[in-house]
Amino acid sequence: MIKAQKIVNTLISIIILFVFSYIIFIFPFDILSSWLGNQISLLEALMSTTIVFGLCLYYFKSKSTNKIIKFIVYEGIGIGTVSFFIILPLLIVNYFQILVDYHLVLIFFVVQIPLIIYGYLNSKNLKIKKIYINSNLIKKTIKFVFISDVHIGSNHPSSLKKLISKINYLDFSFLVIGGDLIDSSSFKIHDLEEFKKINKPIFFVTGNHEYYIKNYEKHLQDLYKVGIQIIDNDSLLIDNLNLIGLSDNISNKSKIEHVKKLSRDNLFNLLIVHKPSIWRNVADNANLMLSGHTHNGQIFPFNFIVKLQFPQNYGLYKKINNFLYVSSGSATWGPKIRIGSNNEIIHFELR
Repeated sequence: MIKAQKIVNTLISIIILFVFSYIIFIFPFDILSSWLGNQISLLEALMSTTIVFGLCLYYFKSKSTNKIIKFIVYEGIGIGTVSFFIILPLLIVNYFQILVDYHLVLIFFVVQIPLIIYGYLNSKNLKIKKIYINSNLIKKTIKFVFISDVHIGSNHPSSLKKLISKINYLDFSFLVIGGDLIDSSSFKIHDLEEFKKINKPIFFVTGNHEYYIKNYEKHLQDLYKVGIQIIDNDSLLIDNLNLIGLSDNISNKSKIEHVKKLSRDNLFNLLIVHKPSIWRNVADNANLMLSGHTHNGQIFPFNFIVKLQFPQNYGLYKKINNFLYVSSGSATWGPKIRIGSNNEIIHFELR
């Protein structure tokens, strides 16, 4: 029964990836081609989709480190996503025959090219956000920094220089990393050497991407070499805080049980967990929960789609006197495009 369910789940995943390959990589340009008088046949569309599907399936399933395939898949997703959401309203305009097809093609590229350039440039920006949290459980002011979704692998290790320099500019006692620090099987521990420039404690919880790479156990064990301490379903006291860290490779039920077991009534409970899924279940046990994962959709209007799965998809949320903050991430995943969202470093002050 379990084996049959796995087969069904695999088939569903393959079908979804095939449909995704057509919608994002082929469909927008299929429409453009038809507007230019060159209608693509069903066979051509199927062949093109199959090629793209094969590349995507190979890249994601084989954990390939091939830079050319990575570039085609990631940047294709970015350009295709932007193109798809531009082509949809143009199809509506075309339905009512308000403009001729040639003008629709011109409008497409007049909108698409500047958006992609803007998205690329915005993906290089990094904002610092300051958040103040007041609590009777805080005896003295505590300042710390939170980052998430750095994605070294998708992003070159050199991107850490800008991130670390901005962090070191801030006044803080410790740094917290909320998962998805690394995401490529080409990762080497020296890629994170820049973290040695932070002469403060660094605490880390895993995200989903850490478990997608080859030999992830060894890579995680090596993090101590650059001063990063993993909190693996455990808690520790720091600056009179009860810092709780949950790994991403356990069920939501297990995460909730860990929080209830590890929280302390007499201390400020600072919970770090990659996905914001369990917030409603642990809000009474965590004075401040920090998550990432969503990237706030990264490319508009994906933020609305992400919100369907994660109702708390970005920003600060409050339940009575307890808080959740979901970060949009400190870098992009996959395509180097950000539209309608920003890379960020969060500087918290608890008082």
